[in-house]
Amino acid sequence: MVLGAAQYAGRPSPAFERRLGHALRLYRAGGIDRIVVTGGRRPGDPYSEGEVGVHFLAHHGVSARVLLAETRSRTTIENLRNARASLPPRTAVTLVTDEAHAPRALALARALGLEANASASPLGARPDPRYLLREKLALVAYALIGIRT
Repeated sequence: MVLGAAQYAGRPSPAFERRLGHALRLYRAGGIDRIVVTGGRRPGDPYSEGEVGVHFLAHHGVSARVLLAETRSRTTIENLRNARASLPPRTAVTLVTDEAHAPRALALARALGLEANASASPLGARPDPRYLLREKLALVAYALIGIRT
């Protein structure tokens, strides 16, 4: 399950492209029978992150029968809920997201009852310090007040 990370005019953002590239490497290594790419669209945007991600992976040789786009979500918890609904019950999933987001995404997935692990893509050369801080603070908040699913 590739968690969305923005797209611009039908092209993955650099962060999203790193996640998709990581998923592509996992697929090529074998053992993957489905890739769900998550992410909706902003108001007025003709493309969803899920669609853009599926197109990117198909363009790089992933079989269309393996790909599924979740196109309605705008948040991590929505990514997970909506993607879970498209999978058979008790399907184990590997979350593909970046190193900073993986701990929070994994905590949310487990709180939703998913049997999940994470395979993190690297961050860019200069990650935004606000993004890193937001992810750390959100994880601390979950630890203190719990996760509301």
